[in-house]
Amino acid sequence: MKHALAPLFAAVVLTGVLTAPVAAQTRQPTPETDPAGVLFWAPADRERVFRTMDTVLPHAPVSRGDTPVRALPEGAPIDVDPTAYMQDQRVAGVLVIQDGKVRLERYGLGIDADTRWVSFSMTKSLTSTLVGAALKSGAIGSLEDPVTRYLPALAGGGYDGVTVRQLLTMTSGVRWNEDYTDPNADVARFLQEPSVAGQDPVVTYMARLPRAAEPGTQWNYSTGETNLVGALVAAAENKPLAQLLSEHIWSRAGMQADAVWALDQGGREIGGCCVSAVLRDWGRIGLMALEDGVVGGERIVPDDWFAQAVTKQADIGSPGEGYGFQWWTQDDGVYSAYGIFGQTIRVDPERKLVIVVLSAWPNAVGRPHSAARRAFLDQVVRAVDAAPQP
Repeated sequence: MKHALAPLFAAVVLTGVLTAPVAAQTRQPTPETDPAGVLFWAPADRERVFRTMDTVLPHAPVSRGDTPVRALPEGAPIDVDPTAYMQDQRVAGVLVIQDGKVRLERYGLGIDADTRWVSFSMTKSLTSTLVGAALKSGAIGSLEDPVTRYLPALAGGGYDGVTVRQLLTMTSGVRWNEDYTDPNADVARFLQEPSVAGQDPVVTYMARLPRAAEPGTQWNYSTGETNLVGALVAAAENKPLAQLLSEHIWSRAGMQADAVWALDQGGREIGGCCVSAVLRDWGRIGLMALEDGVVGGERIVPDDWFAQAVTKQADIGSPGEGYGFQWWTQDDGVYSAYGIFGQTIRVDPERKLVIVVLSAWPNAVGRPHSAARRAFLDQVVRAVDAAPQP
């Protein structure tokens, strides 16, 4: 999938791993010596630390509260043996849920049902949902509101006249360089912005960027803008993102365990990256989307939110695919959240199917990895079609 490369890379940048590429090439960082250097850790270190990211980077807790756990009963097993795929692609967990029942569940790399695993850019779709919750509560008035209404520090620059909708769909028109090989690119520099008391350093950096296109006319993948989405929600609600995630989703959706959310250089949750949670709870996130944002018997977003969020809002230049509100879309109705090293939530409304894959690919991205994942997902779908849920 051509579109998969952008979200997979994005989370790496959000944790700052590209801020010192030369140094990373001259030594072998470890999680202990270079906690932001995930791209350059040895594969064995990634496999070890992806399940304990809060031991090497600061995180905020996301409480599940005391809501009863949502049951995921066993369904009829499907005829898929994921062993070879999991070993070859260094997969930590596979979960297949159809009609709310588990049809396949398997663990690897030493994790089990109680182990949290980092999501990387899958977090973008959670942050997007928090925008929907803020719309429903009235904290955000409209998707057509200017972003400067909620982030006034952006006024006077490229974001003047940009709407919340355009920020969500990465069609702001603001210039942004996401070249991961260029140490002077915005994506490598914006997390080097000094933290000043009373200011969000990411907002400060983004406010200096000029306009490159008219708002709404051009899609450009921008990691910085996903952080702005998070900053906007937190400002509108006047609460940290981890608290909002707990209040709106984690404490209401019958989650199995608390989650944690990585913090940036300003001590704020990274809007586009790095919530860590257990495998079944990532499945419950897929179910939340499949069920139109209904958690605990109540829809937490406006009635039409997911109808917009998971359908093409921006053309990404790949036939049959697009970008919604921080979800990657297909014209056949399937939509996905992705993260580097193979993190995946795939939602198929027609089949009432959610597939979650948690991985530690040997490389952050790569066509062979993406092709192997696509083949495995296709195998699961064929098996589901061959043996419908009784």
